[in-house]
Amino acid sequence: MISKEAIRRGYNRGDYNVGAPTQPKFAREGGPTPTGQRFQNTVPVPAEVVEKLRAAGLDVVTEASEVRDGVRDWWAGTMIAETDGRGGTDGVVIAKAATVEEIQEAVRITRGAKIPLTVSAARSNVTGAALPVHGGVVLDVCGLDRILDLDETSQIVSAEPGVFGDIFEHWLQERGFTTGHWPSSFGISTVGGWVACRGAGQLSTRYGKIEDMVVGLDVVLPDGSLITTGGNPRAAAGPDLNQVFVGSEGLLGVIVGVRLRVHRLPSYSRALAFGFDTFAAGLEACRQILQRGASPAVLRLYDNLESGVQFGHGETNVLLIADEGDQPLVDAVMTVTEQVCEGAQPLDQAAILEKWLDTRYLTGKSAEGFTPTEGKGFVADTLEMAARWADLPQMYDEVVAAINSVDGTLAGSAHQSHAYLDGACLYFSLRGEVNLEQRQAWYDEVWQSVNEILLTKGSAISHHHGVGLLRSPYVGRALGEGHQVLAAIKATLDPDGLFNPGKFEL
Repeated sequence: MISKEAIRRGYNRGDYNVGAPTQPKFAREGGPTPTGQRFQNTVPVPAEVVEKLRAAGLDVVTEASEVRDGVRDWWAGTMIAETDGRGGTDGVVIAKAATVEEIQEAVRITRGAKIPLTVSAARSNVTGAALPVHGGVVLDVCGLDRILDLDETSQIVSAEPGVFGDIFEHWLQERGFTTGHWPSSFGISTVGGWVACRGAGQLSTRYGKIEDMVVGLDVVLPDGSLITTGGNPRAAAGPDLNQVFVGSEGLLGVIVGVRLRVHRLPSYSRALAFGFDTFAAGLEACRQILQRGASPAVLRLYDNLESGVQFGHGETNVLLIADEGDQPLVDAVMTVTEQVCEGAQPLDQAAILEKWLDTRYLTGKSAEGFTPTEGKGFVADTLEMAARWADLPQMYDEVVAAINSVDGTLAGSAHQSHAYLDGACLYFSLRGEVNLEQRQAWYDEVWQSVNEILLTKGSAISHHHGVGLLRSPYVGRALGEGHQVLAAIKATLDPDGLFNPGKFEL
């Protein structure tokens, strides 16, 4: 049996700089000017606004190098721009809040002065979602870092948005509970960030994405007022206002309180692994497992390239299945899985799981397996989308072909990372090696090529990384007429367009 401790390996507090955002490696080693190739029409923050913020109790950072470090994120576009010497955060200030009242005052002050306000926390985002592209004030909410309550009977935890994931989970596990939410950014992301960007964890097939966990929210609106949404197991009193703010990325309000469903720690776990001749055959097995009612915590299918890089099984397409919970339920899931995968090649599940636990964050994000060329620049990123089962095999073929067709691409590959009754998320990796001055052009061409396929086929352009700057140009087509509804909500709540401007093409 694979223990629950093994499944959670790498999620202990000793692995991280607890309670503080981690800078990307190139930033920690020093580097050129900050990101911002899309920074334009920036609004400076007058001295009197800075003084008002300080008088309201906020810690305001104005020193240029501290601001640069305090707005940097993990987007590949950020890294390309910084190492190219492009950027611009001139006039931006960071206001660090520690209470809801300070956030309300900051909102009122910036609104009164018509200053843009961009909410920020751990800055682990990979799409540029919290970059202050029009300058103004960056509102850092990491100081709101309390876990407020745990209703053990109802299994609901209440927390402030700045609680870091590792601290949050450690606190819950000490009391016998878990969120089941394990994003790759676990130790450098916050509870509020999970909600604001509609994130997903690696065990989401069992526990759901973050929007499935949200019971209720507290939100400061652009006029400084505070509202509370949700709170009940189910309700039919109009639309679900929780979901208006889940994934809104700071466009509509500042999330200052989160209530999440949690689970008791599992007592039992098992794993299986199989190899399939084709990626399409593996997808079909995943579909059947889900549609027969099984929902294993881990259901991840890797194509030939990623199976070789990650598991040393480049001759096949590796499917890893792992589950945890009460023994009768887990055993039932594994029985269904074994029946569906009958005829596939059984693999050493202990070795596959062990390797996955050790390397799950590296797939497609490093130059492993490639020999660098002198004078060339290596670029790597990941792209996740979601589509129906009926469309996924063709989507895989077309997207990988599109990535590989761009001059300078080293490899395009994919794995299925999250699965549902009606479809799944394919997580593509794109790696290129081009002349240094061509990195941005290569990156833009790959993303444009892939998104054209996704939009034409009607798939979701993002599964859990959100929109930010990276996907903003494509949101209008992705949402169709619904984009007008989002724009109308934005105009009603934030008529001056001050909250996180420059995103979602609003």
